[in-house]
Amino acid sequence: MVGIYGSPRKEGNSDLLLDSALRGAHEKGIEVERIYARDLEISGCIECGACEKSGTCAIEDDMQDVYHLLDSADVIILCSPIFFYGLTSQVKALIDRGQAMWSRKKLSNGKSGEKNASRGRGYLIAVGATRGRNLFKGAQMIATYFFDALNIEYSGGLFFPGIESRGAVEEHPEALQNAYDLGKAL
Repeated sequence: MVGIYGSPRKEGNSDLLLDSALRGAHEKGIEVERIYARDLEISGCIECGACEKSGTCAIEDDMQDVYHLLDSADVIILCSPIFFYGLTSQVKALIDRGQAMWSRKKLSNGKSGEKNASRGRGYLIAVGATRGRNLFKGAQMIATYFFDALNIEYSGGLFFPGIESRGAVEEHPEALQNAYDLGKAL
């Protein structure tokens, strides 16, 4: 299992939520790997087209290590605060570089003539300051297509509106419990 921390802020609300989910999974005996997008040196996709031919990204940076973790994961939990009704730029750069995995999937499908079966499940945990009706829709769409590129089925998630300041999620123990329960259920 892989947990992707999408927040630029260390020990913020989304970090606390993902920590809780991963603790629940770990207590059930699941091996957990962590990716902190904020700590990675990742270039955005430069749309060079190299991955369309080979299925691998030509950019040499920290994303090369991330590909190996994503390839081996049967469960991925992506967690991010919501910035302007979307995911943070740090995690979005990682997601955009998933284009190489999408290209590899397309190359593989082209050879066999049939779609690859889903190899696992993906979840999104998101927290936002406002209570807008569509606050999480953009993030859900991005997560759905990111997981699809990885042959991971988007299986839903947890969404927490109205939580803003650092650590404010601790005033919502039910949110932390829900995240823990999600991890334990995996």
